[in-house]
Formats: sequence, structure tokens, C-alpha cells
Amino acid sequence: MEKKPTQEQDLTEVAGEIAKQLAVDSRQVLAAIELLDAGNTIPFIARYRKEATRELDEIALRAIEDAIAKARELFARKNTVLKSIAEQGLLTEELRNQILDCKDLQTLEVIYLPFKPKRRTRATIARERGLQPLADILLKQSRLGISKSELLRRYVRPDMEVPDEEAALAGALDIVAETWADDAETRVWLAEQSKKHGRIASQVKRGKKEEADKFEMYVDHNESVARVPSHRFLAMKRGEEEGILRISLELDNDRVVGQMQSYFLANPQFEFFRELQKTVEDCYERLLKPATESTVFQWLKERADEEAISVFGKNLRELLLAPPAGPKVTLGIDPGFRTGCKLAVVDATGKYVAHTTIYPTPPTSDVAGASKTVLELIAKYRVELIAIGNGTASRETDSFVSDLIRDHKLNVTKVMVSEAGASIYSASELAASEYPNLDVTVRGAISIAHRLQDPLAELVKTDPKSIGVGQYQHDVNQTQLRKCLEREVESCVNKVGVDLNMASASLLSYVSGIGPKLAESIVRFRDENGPFKKRQQLTNVPKLGAKAFEQSAGFLRIRNGEQPLDNSAVHPESYRLVERMAKRLGISSSTIVGNAALAQKLKPDEFVDDQFGLPTVVDILEEIAKPGRDPRNEFRTVRFSEAVKSIDDLKIGMVLEGVITNVTHFGAFVDIGVHHDALIHISQLSDTYIKDPNEVVSVGNVVKIKVLEVDSTRKRISVSKKL
Repeated sequence: MEKKPTQEQDLTEVAGEIAKQLAVDSRQVLAAIELLDAGNTIPFIARYRKEATRELDEIALRAIEDAIAKARELFARKNTVLKSIAEQGLLTEELRNQILDCKDLQTLEVIYLPFKPKRRTRATIARERGLQPLADILLKQSRLGISKSELLRRYVRPDMEVPDEEAALAGALDIVAETWADDAETRVWLAEQSKKHGRIASQVKRGKKEEADKFEMYVDHNESVARVPSHRFLAMKRGEEEGILRISLELDNDRVVGQMQSYFLANPQFEFFRELQKTVEDCYERLLKPATESTVFQWLKERADEEAISVFGKNLRELLLAPPAGPKVTLGIDPGFRTGCKLAVVDATGKYVAHTTIYPTPPTSDVAGASKTVLELIAKYRVELIAIGNGTASRETDSFVSDLIRDHKLNVTKVMVSEAGASIYSASELAASEYPNLDVTVRGAISIAHRLQDPLAELVKTDPKSIGVGQYQHDVNQTQLRKCLEREVESCVNKVGVDLNMASASLLSYVSGIGPKLAESIVRFRDENGPFKKRQQLTNVPKLGAKAFEQSAGFLRIRNGEQPLDNSAVHPESYRLVERMAKRLGISSSTIVGNAALAQKLKPDEFVDDQFGLPTVVDILEEIAKPGRDPRNEFRTVRFSEAVKSIDDLKIGMVLEGVITNVTHFGAFVDIGVHHDALIHISQLSDTYIKDPNEVVSVGNVVKIKVLEVDSTRKRISVSKKL
């Protein structure tokens, strides 16, 4: 019976494989696929469809979504390959089954390679000169029964540019070499050998030694392909792309050629046996080794991209979920020397109210005038928080503000805030539309204030790549990176929830089921009709249909609305269940919301029915006990040393406090208030062995460190968390 490709069959098999990897039931995976195909978002499925998937979390759902996308891509490519080979009249049943049984794109492309339209090669030219029959004889390796010369003379055709026997043999051997190089089993075997036993080498290019400082450890470097970490491979690739390094794949050539000869050469008595031995060497050196190097480097790049993107995603998540200082009047300061410090005041809701410029730092050093201005702003607007950007002149500005707070006994909290990406936001179209009449630098000060009040709400306005918490983020696959970052932002926004009457269009666009266009429609509707009083009003927003409402409603909050549950994560589809719970207690649903003592009196299993399973009931009881609770940690500030303002103030052995700004595979970077982040190498993160820095630190953690080494010339600081 003919084996036909069916997407359903492929996906069912993939579902089984995913289930094994995740240690779950394949029915859970198939349920997740069905929900995803129906247009449900991952946050919605994870939160509100727990019964269907039996509580698969976002991580598992992402893995399923990615695996299914790859399976569908592979399925589509299989059909394209089958059609192409069939049109050439070369599709055998054995080949068809080999293609259908393929589990990955790389192997599929290896199988398809001999059937692809080829560029003009030495073998192509030899075929055009009529040397394919001679190549077939050489490939067969049967005894000739005639002399070598007699055979070769038959293919001498001066009119076809085959002037002599030597040219005939050389052309035919070129065809043989290419035929062997196209052998799928050999290519797959050589790639696997390279991954297991190969080594990657990097050297500085001739004439580039003086430019190789930042790649010093890779100037003459050699390590195992199987063990090279993603960050080192990406560093070598960057050096190659900048024209400074040359990287190559090294194999045990003699061993590989020997094994290839054993595989391809069948008859030592064949008259052209020695010529074929040398052709194996040519096939390997000229054709297979370069192709294998390309395949292995592509595999390393894909692996490195996945790891680097994963690191970026983890760091971004920690940054987005950083504790908010909360709804307090905040003074944002964008520090500067010559151009002064830009000040902007925003009220407790984040609304901009005033701005000015002060010059407390050199060269002007007008401390008295700057102090007067800041004190007036604090008194007039009742400022509770001061957010200072951590860029140029930050420590000098920080010292000025510290002295001011101390000397005047001010009841305000001062915090250093990361400026990463703020300048890009300030110059963006979004910032211009939000603050059309303000200078770029003032927008920067506003953004710094907002980052302290609510990091998540402000950071969603900035391209995540610009936030600076990645590892070689500009060197990795940009499509995959964008997808990862959008997923993390979406996950964080929906985890925290969004105030429907306060959120910007940027923030709303990440809410499950909404997107940029609907977000703008919601804001426009809000501006024209006033604040939303209940979630149900969302259905009046133009083009916001039933599906969008279903996906988004549970993640949107309305404070002091008509329905108390609208300020919780309870989905409107479950309001009737809350009414049943309240009725059981003999009270109104509005009374039970926010009353933990009453909620604890209810037994979850008593409310399970065909519509609401136990996981949903448990979630609802937890939510009505503490409606709208913020899952982020409590806000905490870092205390930078007043004695350390620049890298020159650092001394070996100093113990300082800092905040983790970036986590990579080789360690973590920490801001200690000197404009240059210090590196805590993975070996200095813990007293016990750790494989991944994420085991002990995350972006935003406040840590104590000890200074180990300071290189002022190269602006490198090494510190240890082992005190």
C-alpha cells in the first residue's frame, strides 16, 4: 500500500513525542493544539482552560506551540520535496518513504540535495562533455577486461574539450567525487562525527592583530564542537563577521578519509583503484569538508541562538516583573554635565505635570540654584520619590540629591534607575505622540520616573532589544528573538493584569486577544466616553468582538467599578459561579469579594460541575480572597557606596552593594554605581558548584559583592559574590 503524507498523522506523532519530552499525556498535548488552532492565546489557555489541558503551564504550552510549528513546516517542506523529485521522474517508493520518515529539516535537505538544481560545477561540465558513462564505469568498480588506456581513449573528444585520456579521467573522477559527496548517509554520518569529535578553531586574520583586543581569547583558540558554549561560539562568529577572526572546523582527516575509503571502495583489484582512493580524498577535502563545516556551524549557530535567546527572555522577564515603587508622585532626573540635568514631575497616576533643567554638576556646578529648584518642586507637587537615571553624570547627580535630602531632612526616597533603552523610546514616534510639545530629553526624564513607578507599564513602550539584558542579542536570529521577547512581554503583562482605565495603548496591545489596533480603539473609546465602569462595556468598542472579549476580559482590571469582580482575575464567564458561592453563604457576591475569611469557609469540591473543574474553582476562591493582587515582589532599593563614584575609586577587597543588571551563561553583571557594570564570573557566584547563573541570581536582585580586580584602562571590573 502506498504511504501518503498526512499532516494529521505527522502532528499526532509529534504530539506523542512532545508528550514524552514534557512527561505529560498526549491527550493534553492534542487538547492544547486544538485550543491554539482555535485562536486562543497561551496566557488565556494557561489561566482559564486548565481543565482542557489538565493544567499545562505557559512553558509547556510554548513548547507545544513551537514543536507543532516545526512539524507543520517540516510537513510542508516534505510535500515540496516530493513534488520536485516526482516532476523530475526520479521518485522511487524507497525514496518516498525515506522522505516521509524524516524527523528534521536538516536531514530532509541532505536527502534532497542530489535532486536540487545545481550550480555549474566541475562535475556538471564533465557531464556536458559526455563523461557520465565513464564515471558510471568507475563507480561500478568491476574489472574492465581491457586496458585503462583503451577505455579512456573512447571518451577523448577534442571537439567537446576532452583533448586526451588524462582529461577524460579527470572529468569522470569529478563526477564520481560529486556523486559520493551527494550520498545522504555519508553527509549525515560526517555531520554527526563532526558534532561528536570535531573541534572549532579560531585565529586572527593576517594584518588584524592590532584590532583583535576584544577577541584576545580567540586569537589562537581551539575547543571541542560538542562542548563549546553558546556565548563563545557567538563571540567567534562576531569576530569573523567583523573581519578579525577566521574560524574553521578541524577533524581527524586521516581517520575520516580512511573510513570513507572503506565505505566507497569495493574492489581493490579494480584497475582504477588508486585513482579512486585519491578521489575519496578530493571528495572529502574539496566538497564534503566545506559543506560539513557549513552544516555544523549552522547547527552550532541555531543552538547558540536558542540558548542566547533563552537567556535574554529570562532576563527580560525579571526586569519586566521588577517590583514597582507604586502610585506615588515622582521626580524623574535625566543626569548630564554640560547640558544639565533634565527634571520631570509625574503625579501618582503617571501623568506629566512639570519639567525644568538644573546644573548641579561640572562645568556649571550651580549647586545652590539647583537645590532651590528641586526643593520648590518637591514642596509644590509633594514629591515622594526621586528617580535618577544611571547614565552619564549619574553618580554626581546622586551625590547632589543625597546631600539635599540629608541637609534638609526630606521625607523622599531616592532610587537609581536603569536608562537602558530610554533614549530610544524618547526619540520614538510613540513618545512624540504622547508628549508632542516636549523635548526629547524631557521625555527621557518622564520615562525614568515612570520606570520607577511601574517598570512593566513603561518598558513595554521600548523595543526589548534595546533594554540591554541580553547576550549577543544583535547576533542571533532576529525573528526568533522577536518572538521570544513578545511572548515574555505578553506573559508578564497578563500575569500582572492591566488597569483598563489607566493603561496606555502600548500596554494594552500585549493583553491576551487585543493587539495594537484594538488597543488604540480601546484608548480612543475611553477618551471619547470616559472611564470604563464595567468589563462588559468592552463589547461596545468598535471591532472588539466576542472572541477578543473572551481572551482579554480576565486580564483587565477596573478599580471602583460597578462590579467588584471586574477588579480581579476572575473571568466574566465565572461570575455566576461566584454568585453561587455567595448564595451558599447567604450573602451578596459583592460582600464575598475581598473577604478571605468568608472565602475560606467554602469547600472547592462542592462547586465542581460540568462547566467548572477543580483547578478553576480553586483559582476563583484564591482570587476573591485577594482580588487584583500584584504578583510582583515588594519594592526595595539598592544603596550605592557614597565613597565610590567612579572606577578609579574602587579598591581590591572592597565590599559593596549593587544590583544585577544582566545574567549570562558565563556569569552575571552587576551595577555598583561606577558607570561600568562589574562581572561576577560563574565561579564567583556561589560557594557550591552551579551549572547556570540563573540558579542563584536574577536581573534586579540586590546583592553584596567583593571587588577582586580592576582594569581602569579597559574598564573591566571583576567581583565576587563569595564574601
